[in-house]
Amino acid sequence: MLAPAAELRNVIKRYGATVALDSVDLVARNGELLALLGPNGAGKSTAIALWLGLARPDAGRAALFGAAPGAMAVRRRVGVMLQSAGVPYTLKVGELLAQIRAAYPAPYPTGECVRLAGLDGLLDRRYDRLSGGQQRRVQFALAICGRPQLLFLDEPTVGLDVDARTALWQAIRTLVAEGCAVVLTTHYLEEAEALADRVAVLAQGRIVAAGSVAEVRARVSQKRIRCVSALDAQLVGAWPDVRTVRRDGERIEIVTDAAEAVVRQLLFEDPALGELEVRRAGLAEAFVEITRTVAAKAA
Repeated sequence: MLAPAAELRNVIKRYGATVALDSVDLVARNGELLALLGPNGAGKSTAIALWLGLARPDAGRAALFGAAPGAMAVRRRVGVMLQSAGVPYTLKVGELLAQIRAAYPAPYPTGECVRLAGLDGLLDRRYDRLSGGQQRRVQFALAICGRPQLLFLDEPTVGLDVDARTALWQAIRTLVAEGCAVVLTTHYLEEAEALADRVAVLAQGRIVAAGSVAEVRARVSQKRIRCVSALDAQLVGAWPDVRTVRRDGERIEIVTDAAEAVVRQLLFEDPALGELEVRRAGLAEAFVEITRTVAAKAA
């Protein structure tokens, strides 16, 4: 069997008295996307730094393709897109791509980089004269142009409009389908839900939930009810088991841990109720509930 693309094994990392990672196990496998989620300060950036060889664990082991991070042979198999990018501002986009592609043994053709990152018409433009969203797409192209087997994406769609974000999602799916392992950190939970094969939630330096999106969502009993109803939202909000309620035009949306009881009450109170929909909590709701529980236990 091939070694995992990236792994942390029982890793502990401290910064002074602060424990950034506490006995963390993480694995990113070939041909899948691992979404690494957590509130600010949870340890996500530290995990990425260990994998990139920018820091060393105080205990445990970090590895890429079974080898120590930082070795040149390993680095040539890895692409990285971080939130901050030290890109030479005065170079043209085509020059930047040529410079980075030259460092890899079997890079994508320039045209493929342009297609995947949506850089049509930008190759002759100077980087410093691009919009923020265009610069972000160039950074993505630089991360993938070497045809990486492992790709780290740190908040990749910040600053992108809806169309550019959708195109980037499709490019990421293409890379995963080709066998690339992708590690994604994002605060856009709908992005993780759309792209991830597996999710790991970090809180206070520990993995507090891990598995498929469905498995993480199933960790919470919360459900969301939507329906067309003339009932007063404030009145519904006072019912037992109703966490939140809001009105959206003619519809009301209810979050509850006891969906069956709330639905029965809705049908009793409003015989004209229509378009009833009940669904399990999404990844965003599950993330909030899981991290809130961890914070409450630590308080």
